[in-house]
Amino acid sequence: MKDFKPYYAVIFTSTLSENVEGYSEMACKMEDLAKQQQGFIGIESAREVVGITVSYWENLDAIKNWKQQSEHLQAQHKGTADWYSWYHVRICKVEREYDFLKR
Repeated sequence: MKDFKPYYAVIFTSTLSENVEGYSEMACKMEDLAKQQQGFIGIESAREVVGITVSYWENLDAIKNWKQQSEHLQAQHKGTADWYSWYHVRICKVEREYDFLKR
């Protein structure tokens, strides 16, 4: 069994408003920017009617710093002003993980 160090997941669930102009470009920009942040581990995202993005971080300080990053703050403002009709954020500690891959 490999060593496992607990980490954190930020689960961002949302529905979009009718005004999504510029949303996809900003989402890509924010993903690229998040990847440059200290403590970033990874990201997974899916969007249909409801969008779910889960980003993974080494610790709570890394999450706090990302939330306060200046370009991310601008994107958050644009999101609440234009793009989202609803969102919900959950921050969870991941203490165990496993996966399956059919070959």
